[in-house]
Amino acid sequence: MSDNTTIEPLGIRVLVRPIEKEAKTSSGLLLPETAKEKPQIGEVIAVGDDEEMPVKVGQKVLFPKYTGTDIKLDGVEHIIMDATDLLAIVK
Repeated sequence: MSDNTTIEPLGIRVLVRPIEKEAKTSSGLLLPETAKEKPQIGEVIAVGDDEEMPVKVGQKVLFPKYTGTDIKLDGVEHIIMDATDLLAIVK
């Protein structure tokens, strides 16, 4: 995809950018990519056009580990999923 690609989710879908956890253990050891857990907290980047959308752009949300469709936008991992799959808003 090009550098100016934008995604507008349809219906009750949301586009979320996962927030990566620290790649170190509490004792300071660096974790390899294969040992990292899939993030479960992310920032809402775009929302669909459904009138009853439960979240807004910019909110942090909690979602299940294995949900939605992984996509890469401008080299950054994102997930597009149904808003009904979201578990909570993180404050």
